[in-house]
Amino acid sequence: MRLRPVAGCIHEGRNVSLGFAPETTTRASSRLSRSLEPAEWTAAGIPLLANPRDVVKDLHSRHLPAPTTAVVAVFDPQGRLTASASFTGRAGVVDGWEHRNAILANLRRVLPHDLRRRTPVRTAVLLVCRDGAPGWTERDGAWMWGLRDACTLHGLRCGAYVTLTQDGWHVLGENRAGRTPNSTPWSQRPGGAAALRPRGAPEALRRTTAR
Repeated sequence: MRLRPVAGCIHEGRNVSLGFAPETTTRASSRLSRSLEPAEWTAAGIPLLANPRDVVKDLHSRHLPAPTTAVVAVFDPQGRLTASASFTGRAGVVDGWEHRNAILANLRRVLPHDLRRRTPVRTAVLLVCRDGAPGWTERDGAWMWGLRDACTLHGLRCGAYVTLTQDGWHVLGENRAGRTPNSTPWSQRPGGAAALRPRGAPEALRRTTAR
C-alpha cells in the first residue's frame, strides 16, 4: 500500500510526530476509470461479429479454455482468423491496466503491430472463460477497457468481448448467446480430457497463427 506523508504541526508547545495516510481514494478512483460500463461499450461502436457461434467454437477448439483463461484473436478484413493466443488471467483482478498489459503482451507474441497504418484494418476479439453468471460484471468492464486500450497500442480495431460460462457463451453488448460451448473443463466432461485431445495439445494450442 502506498503511503503519503501528513505534515507535522505544533500543538500546545509540543511537536506532533509525522504520520502517514493511505492513498486509497486515489487508487480506487484510478481503477474505476480503467473500466467500461455496458452503455459505454455499446456507444463505442464495436463492430458486430458476423458469425459469433462459429467464432466461439473455433477459438474454443483451438485453445480449450477453462475458467480464468482468456483468448485474444485477430481477424482480417474478410473475417478470417489471423492469429490467436490464450493466457491465464490473475484471479480477482478488476483493473483494466493489468488486463491491457496481458492482452498486449500476447498480441505481440503472435502478431506484428499495425501502427504504421493510418486506420486499423484488423480486428481483435477477446473471449474470457470465467465462473459466475453470464451478465456484465465489474471484472468484465476491466477486460473491456483492457481490450480497447491494447488494440489502440497495437494498431487494431477493438472487436467483440465474449464471456464463456457454465451457461454457454454470451457476446456482451450484442445480446447474442448460445449454450455450447461452455466453460466446463474438458477433464470434467464424459470421457475426460485424455480421450478428447492428444498428449501435449494444450501447450501447442496456447498460441496459434492461422494461415
